[in-house]
Amino acid sequence: MKAAVTAVLGPTNTGKTHLAVERMCAHSSGIMGFPLRLLAREVYDRVVKLKGVDSVALVTGEEKIVPPNARWHLCTVESMPEHDAAFVALDEAQLGTDAERGHVFTDRLLRRRGREETMILGSEALRPMVRALVPDAEIIVRPRFSKLSYAGAKKISRLPKRSAIVAFSAEEVYAVAEMLRRLRGGAAVVMGALSPRTRNAQVAMFQAGEVDYLVATDAIGMGLNMDVAHVAFAGLSKFDGRRSRRLTVAEMAQIAGRAGRHQRDGTFGGVTEEGPGAFLPEEVFAIEEHRFPRIEQLYWRNGEPDYASVDALIASLERRPEPGVLLAAPQSTDLAVLKRMADEPWVRDRSRSPAMVKRLWAACGLPDFRKLGLDPHTRFVSRIFGYLSEGRGVVPNQWFADEVTRLDTIAGDVETIAGRIAAIRSWAYIAQRPDWLADPAAGAERTKTIEERLSDGLHASLTQRFVDKRTTALIRQIGADASLLPVVIGPEGEVLVEDHPIGRLDGFRFTVDPAARATDRRLLLAAAEKHLSGERRRRGEALVAAEDAAFHLVDDAIVWNGHAVALLTPGPSLARPQLKLDRDLDCLAKPQREAVAARLATWFAAMLGRHLPALVALAEAARDPQATPALRVVAGELEAAGGLMPRLALHEPLDALGQDERKRLRRIGVTIGALDLFDPRLLKPGAARWRQALLGVRGKSGALPREGATVLPRGVPGAQLATGFRPLAAQAVRVDLVERIARAAHDARQGRKPFVPDPALATSMGIVPATLERLMAELGFRTAPRQNEGEAGGRGEAPAWVWRGRRPPQRAERPAPSPTGAFAALAAWSGHG
Repeated sequence: MKAAVTAVLGPTNTGKTHLAVERMCAHSSGIMGFPLRLLAREVYDRVVKLKGVDSVALVTGEEKIVPPNARWHLCTVESMPEHDAAFVALDEAQLGTDAERGHVFTDRLLRRRGREETMILGSEALRPMVRALVPDAEIIVRPRFSKLSYAGAKKISRLPKRSAIVAFSAEEVYAVAEMLRRLRGGAAVVMGALSPRTRNAQVAMFQAGEVDYLVATDAIGMGLNMDVAHVAFAGLSKFDGRRSRRLTVAEMAQIAGRAGRHQRDGTFGGVTEEGPGAFLPEEVFAIEEHRFPRIEQLYWRNGEPDYASVDALIASLERRPEPGVLLAAPQSTDLAVLKRMADEPWVRDRSRSPAMVKRLWAACGLPDFRKLGLDPHTRFVSRIFGYLSEGRGVVPNQWFADEVTRLDTIAGDVETIAGRIAAIRSWAYIAQRPDWLADPAAGAERTKTIEERLSDGLHASLTQRFVDKRTTALIRQIGADASLLPVVIGPEGEVLVEDHPIGRLDGFRFTVDPAARATDRRLLLAAAEKHLSGERRRRGEALVAAEDAAFHLVDDAIVWNGHAVALLTPGPSLARPQLKLDRDLDCLAKPQREAVAARLATWFAAMLGRHLPALVALAEAARDPQATPALRVVAGELEAAGGLMPRLALHEPLDALGQDERKRLRRIGVTIGALDLFDPRLLKPGAARWRQALLGVRGKSGALPREGATVLPRGVPGAQLATGFRPLAAQAVRVDLVERIARAAHDARQGRKPFVPDPALATSMGIVPATLERLMAELGFRTAPRQNEGEAGGRGEAPAWVWRGRRPPQRAERPAPSPTGAFAALAAWSGHG
């Protein structure tokens, strides 16, 4: 009687794998091929419970558990044994469309048959291929037990419990898991690169409810059975080994179908509403209705290669299929490695017999578990084949032992340990070959032990990195109401939740404690925020009620209780800057922010009136519609310069001022000096700091001179006219002292007669003769010619000065005090005719 071939097709969550396991166990023997080592291990554990450990075998590239009397074999597709069995099943047969491994699935679909029954499990889209390649197969369609529906896009922080978030790279998986650790206390991690031991331990955490979220690669789409209610896609693109591409609708459905269990409905969605990571309406419709494009072609490669020679082997592997539904498979890694090695003369010299060609091809089949790339992986395979083709034909024990011992450590982070597991899989694969080691059983046991130790270490590292059991327990204890957590704000602003520091409240700014990153989650921060809102409101009330003395101007910031609460920004003019509340005050309600802004504006206006009254008055005069254009120009320019500028820059509008306007300037406090216009009050330290702050808002500030300075060496900080010091020769003299000297010179001058100043005043100020000479020259004087050695101004005496006769020195527009002391001496300078 001809053996039955049945194709069981349908979407995920249809129980196809469960049905096949039941059918296999009903036969005397059986073989099932799976796409993943993890899935083979999962079904192996299930069959062991039914048939006993002595009757069930597990065969993968890196692991073999084959009892002497094993009758049921659970394998990866590549490792399906060739021996006869009553039942054979191929799972996920639609993977014949995979560019790298598809030809293996197609070969099993075409060539592997059970003595009594064969089952082909796959997607409904595979129907045309089954009809074309296995025309005698009975097709059974299994509908999904539960409904799968689209739930829209949700942020990761809002995903429901029992959700699986699917990403398509290890980096994305770790990033999402880290985010869930912060937001929800943690997540289990499942990736195809994990060992079964690590994967099972992670899934056990999820299944037991120790964590409510699972982060995985698309490995979960291949039949891994977990209690998942919602599947969220972190993205919809993946790198398939050759290029980055968008998932096909069938791939999306395969993954989304993990949501729901048996007859319990499930949902799927994304984490972004727009962009390349969002589902298209037609994709949602196809997934919900299970309508996918039919598979019209499968990849094929010759499953019975010719081992007569290396060239014959390559030619047979590159043979194209007959025209029809089969496509020649793209060059996979094993064939690429073979062709590279075939270019080596020593490889051809050692591969002259069919047996050695077959051995070469077996070596090329070593998977690139470590993802090294073609060249490094080819070098590794070349070394392996070198040992297999010389001497005893085995890998040296010492090299094998040294390499696996080097990997036998669990030190390092998650990525490091995962890398060691990938590396040990290569050595486990070597140990599983029956004739590659002198003692393959010992090698297999050694690699298994190390992989288990690394797996336990990786599980511990994943749990430590991505799970906060304390926060998870708190979530279950209080539910969603974070306000129930006890929050305390210490006297120094430290914020504690259940005596655990999570940050500081400085003024209105909450800063997360860097040490909290490893242990605290968004729940704790949310709890703190609920309590901090009240504390911030109280602080806002205190700020509005504070006395003027509580505020200070530091550079361009208004500071309260040591914390910046507002910044000065450019306004209509220098004396009218804008006050912008610090962003930290955005946490306050709008009415309270407005009250704070009003309080700060009142304080700032009062401080300007106290420290810079002239600038305030100048700003008003510049805007006074009743003032003449000349006065508005002088007032506006002088205000823009901070109340101090050289007279020469304003000589035209000054000449146009009338007596009343000059008096108004004097009432404001402006001295119209011989060389400069200034308000002497601006030279006081407090006023100078405020003036510098206003100038700094407009990018004009400079270094202030030291307090109390009257004369500075030229070139030191603050020795410039913008800060109130006029540079003269090698010194800079404060402008009010320059003006006093100018007034004294004017009062002492008698027409155009020469006069000799007494140097006592200049000396008392610290002015050197060269500076005084430069000042007298700028005031409009020149030295008188010497007539003889006996007259004043002769050798050894101070020079005599005479007015140049062009324009009289400018008089100060503000009366000077009566000269006393040194000033009297200066005023007593005498002239000579």
